[in-house]
Amino acid sequence: MTPPARTLKQRTQDTLHRLEHDVDVWVSTADLEGAAPYLIPLSYLWDGTTVLLATPGASPTGRNLRATGTVRLAFGPTRDVVVVDGVAETLEPAGLPAGVGDAFAERTGFDPRRLTTAYLYFRVTPRRVQAWREADEIAGRDLMRDGEWLVDD
Repeated sequence: MTPPARTLKQRTQDTLHRLEHDVDVWVSTADLEGAAPYLIPLSYLWDGTTVLLATPGASPTGRNLRATGTVRLAFGPTRDVVVVDGVAETLEPAGLPAGVGDAFAERTGFDPRRLTTAYLYFRVTPRRVQAWREADEIAGRDLMRDGEWLVDD
């Protein structure tokens, strides 16, 4: 039996828990010419406000993020999904704040700074967050709009 629809507050709490405890996310980007979206799984670090990703700068994802600064992230399974639309800021490995590269490496299990391929980091600031499990949560799926949570956690 399907559990009852969660309240906005409970969905927000569940979403924050997922962001804090998951390690991988689906990342969707597109180029400026409106080509088909490019989808790839990446590991991430959540700092309580932003999502930090790392990918080769020359990859389609890296090129798209640098060109457009926009991204859609999808966390979790299809029956408990969190979708984040965000703005991406490009960070060179040498420009990471103190301790962030180490925290990323510890959390994700790999350190892009130690690879021969030139990686870039992308700090994603959420602008819109949605979460739902079943059809009964679709109507109230927005948890954040214009970068503002709709309910205090």
